[in-house]
Amino acid sequence: MKLIEDSAELDCEVIGNPIPEVQWWFIEGEEPDETVTQLFDGAREDRVRINATYIHHATSTLVLTNLMLNDTGIYECRASNDPDRNDLRTPPKVKWIRSQANVIVFEYPNIMTDPTVVSNLTSATLSCNLTNPPSPIRGHYWTKNGKTIEKSQSESDTLTLNTEPQANSSIEVKAPPHVVAYKHSESANEKDKAALVCVSHGYPLPTDWNWFKLSEVEGEKEAIFNGTNDKYEIKNTPNKTTLYVKDLSIEADMGVYECVGTSDVGKAQDKIQLRVRSQLAALWPFLGIVAEVIILVTIIFIYEKKRKPDEITDDDDSGAAPLCLDYC
Repeated sequence: MKLIEDSAELDCEVIGNPIPEVQWWFIEGEEPDETVTQLFDGAREDRVRINATYIHHATSTLVLTNLMLNDTGIYECRASNDPDRNDLRTPPKVKWIRSQANVIVFEYPNIMTDPTVVSNLTSATLSCNLTNPPSPIRGHYWTKNGKTIEKSQSESDTLTLNTEPQANSSIEVKAPPHVVAYKHSESANEKDKAALVCVSHGYPLPTDWNWFKLSEVEGEKEAIFNGTNDKYEIKNTPNKTTLYVKDLSIEADMGVYECVGTSDVGKAQDKIQLRVRSQLAALWPFLGIVAEVIILVTIIFIYEKKRKPDEITDDDDSGAAPLCLDYC
């Protein structure tokens, strides 16, 4: 049992020696007024797909896509390995072996949702009502973004009424976008390229992204456009925007940048501080280490120089007065 526009798949497997041929037939109506039609790949305006393999045994799959009400009926898998099975002039010695499957296509039931859309509310009560179901309702459950919600929590946005076949309807729960900078502070060297990133969460995602450079004067900001003076490049996806600032300059590019995401419900923004270092910035740690080494070597040299007294030579002792052991 399927709903309109669904797909149905039937499988048939046959064992025999030699390997039998498999055919698919469609039986419409009741005896004695039934009509029998052989199906082939591409039939019914290319809505019929037949795949068959004949290796160790015969297997065949019939796929019906975009089902319509007139696809309802009996589908028959026929198999035979009689050499004359397809010769219309000679009755086959062995009858075709047959297996059948019944396909019933229903119209989609009418599911009323209230409200149909929830926008920018702190709380809401969602309800669904199924009328004219194709079969008795056996139960229902709520899902959110395709995942079943335990205990039917009220923040869900889709109700599934469990019929056979299963039907469902959706309620959109919308809220203003939530925009946040991936990093609120970004540093890069002069003449290099910086990448500023903002992301968005929630539903619906922003349909438009904009970038601004804030001025030191409060309330003033400069709009940034893609390709402006070959200085900026902006790449957007529904949940992320990236601003590339090329050939960085300390005077012109350092400052605060703002990203703004806008959806049909509202907009939100966040800021990123861009710091630009001098090209010589990378040398300062090295020069500092070299200076420390020079100072340390100098201190050691001076210390060693003061710690050792001058050596006294024999020539210096030759003019010294003799020692007196008694009266001199």
